Amino acid sequence: MRVGIRLKNVFFILLGAAIFSFGIVHFNMQNNLAEGGFTGITLLLYFVFNVNPSISNLLLNVPLFFVGWKLLGNRSFVYTIIGTLAVSLFLFIFQKYQINIPLNGDLFLAALFAGVFIGIGLGITFRYGGTTGGVDIIARLLLKYKGFSMGRTMFMFDAVVITVSLLTYLNHVQAMYTLVAVFVGARVIDFMQEGSYAARGAMIISEMQHDKIADEILMQMGRGVTVLRGYGSFTKQNKEILYCVVARNEIVNLKRIINAIDPQAFVSVTVVHDVMGEGFTLDENKRPYDV
Repeated sequence: MRVGIRLKNVFFILLGAAIFSFGIVHFNMQNNLAEGGFTGITLLLYFVFNVNPSISNLLLNVPLFFVGWKLLGNRSFVYTIIGTLAVSLFLFIFQKYQINIPLNGDLFLAALFAGVFIGIGLGITFRYGGTTGGVDIIARLLLKYKGFSMGRTMFMFDAVVITVSLLTYLNHVQAMYTLVAVFVGARVIDFMQEGSYAARGAMIISEMQHDKIADEILMQMGRGVTVLRGYGSFTKQNKEILYCVVARNEIVNLKRIINAIDPQAFVSVTVVHDVMGEGFTLDENKRPYDV
């Protein structure tokens, strides 16, 4: 059985697990804040029954390992094992060698940094094909088969766990700041998944200069252009519509090229949250950049 594990992916999954675990120990646990998902359950067990999160994290995730293996494939299963074991390992390390972060009782700062660290850690892990177990697996499955946002799925699941935590060990103030941390974490995850790799897609309509614009974009920027066949409802004429995807820092150069050739061209620029293909994830030989 060939799995095809990449060392680069493993490294970033370990890095993401370390950042995630650091946030849990130093912001959630040190400030009595809860968390959502299976991590929230481990914290609930810790605060109520004094069960070590590094141990309960493993015990809770064992059943989901089999679900991940059946539905996510061999590679994702291995990455999930690595991510889950790494989280338990780093939770153990950071609990043993804690850094006291004096926030002077400021729960807002604690919630903000908890969300940022957790969101960045999970976002990195997800981007490189891993999970940290628990609801992460459920979120990846819903993304894969239903197209649901991972951040949104996790936020909904988190609400249930936080409600149970509120009924057991949280007071209402801690519960509200926990919601802040969860919301920030969900937004950071979505940003890491989508916004951090955002490009720009441009649709260009030029009456007479579309061929020249396409040639100049290719020559000066090295970006491909697709010609779409359109029809103007006002002019009742067929039109050539150019579509091009460029990096965010290239949009100024793209506008300069268009304006120099046809200042009257109609240009519509949109945000592209994810790009796959030559020039972005593939080189000129159609091979992934990270191979």
